[in-house]
Amino acid sequence: MPLKLVVDAVESRLADNWDKCPVYGVNLQGDTPDDAGPFLQVSYPVANGEQLTVGAPGQNVYRETGAFRITVNAERGGGIAEGLAWADELAALFRGKEFGGVQTFAPSSPAIDDRNDQGNYYALSIAIEYQADIFG
Repeated sequence: MPLKLVVDAVESRLADNWDKCPVYGVNLQGDTPDDAGPFLQVSYPVANGEQLTVGAPGQNVYRETGAFRITVNAERGGGIAEGLAWADELAALFRGKEFGGVQTFAPSSPAIDDRNDQGNYYALSIAIEYQADIFG
């Protein structure tokens, strides 16, 4: 489970910089769009914490490292050009950035295989590694 700081920073960055389709964050939407249009999903499958410093109560540094995943759910049967272009734009939005207390690194490219077909959608996912420090 990621730090709230990470979820807030990632979802705020998407809200401020992405308007091509709806973005569904964690536990915010249960159904696909009524118009069967494209949408993004954000998830946080990996989060690990470690203590970097000791001996300074209240000022010790704790670091969370992990990855968040953005899935572009494109209309099935519509080709992959738009989905791949959007995945590239999203990767650029997060590649090597610092925002809201989060530092991101090199995003993965989407895999293309039989698992992309998801009902009415063709899903293309990228994963972005991150780290975030907190004090305590």
